[in-house]
Amino acid sequence: MDNIYIEYTFTLTPKEPVSEILVAELGAVGFESFVETETGLIAYIQKDHYNAHILEDIYILKSDEFSISYKEKEVAQTNWNAEWEKNFTPIQVNDLVSIRAPFHENPNLEYDIIIEPKMSFGTGHHETTHMMIQHLLALDLKHKKTLDMGCGTGILAIFAEMKGANPIDAIDIDNWCYENSIENVKRNNCTNINVYEGDSSLLTDKKYDVIIANINRNILLNDMEVYTNCLNKNGILLLSGFYKEDISTIDTEVSKFNLNLEKTIERNNWVALKYNKL
Repeated sequence: MDNIYIEYTFTLTPKEPVSEILVAELGAVGFESFVETETGLIAYIQKDHYNAHILEDIYILKSDEFSISYKEKEVAQTNWNAEWEKNFTPIQVNDLVSIRAPFHENPNLEYDIIIEPKMSFGTGHHETTHMMIQHLLALDLKHKKTLDMGCGTGILAIFAEMKGANPIDAIDIDNWCYENSIENVKRNNCTNINVYEGDSSLLTDKKYDVIIANINRNILLNDMEVYTNCLNKNGILLLSGFYKEDISTIDTEVSKFNLNLEKTIERNNWVALKYNKL
């Protein structure tokens, strides 16, 4: 007999970074699976682990910065793969990169990335991931030591290896992202990616030619000095996870560390910036 679950459907404005924060908080109180939707996410918890007050300590629901609404219902649901299949449609970037789940047909583009996202985010559907892939497409990554900070599903590290980067470190503070990245690295037959669970404290004495950081604005600002100290001369820093109106704040911080803004990509008011270290 299937387990009984409580299903919460959340509508989020803005969707990011609210989704990422909400998933982390819900996971900490027992929610065990999440499905990303166009307007937010669906979260599931076993009825045996549920109580009527379970959302009372979810901090982001009390924030005035965001608009969050939700509804709940009881469901018999254990087939998460069916839910992912229903909600995860394949995408293409610049007619060169396909991003798909294992059950999607291969469109036979130059690069084919297979991702099973589970509870992690980073399927390529979000504007920031899409733009980061566009930046990486334009770079020569052969034999470049690369860092994917806040790797999520590992999608950007995987694509960096496809572009010739070696070696690659992929780091995420979230345990599920760490586990999911390892799974996706194996799924794509990558051999040059090392996945770590942790934060910027892991970067002590590390040096990279390319650093990819698709994280929310506040974390980027807080850790910018760490990232720039890890970057070799003439190294490339790719930043995303914030809006167009945040560019001046980000640029003011990055310019303190002798980096120049070289390229900006914008998509639905989200931006991804490319910096070069002088």
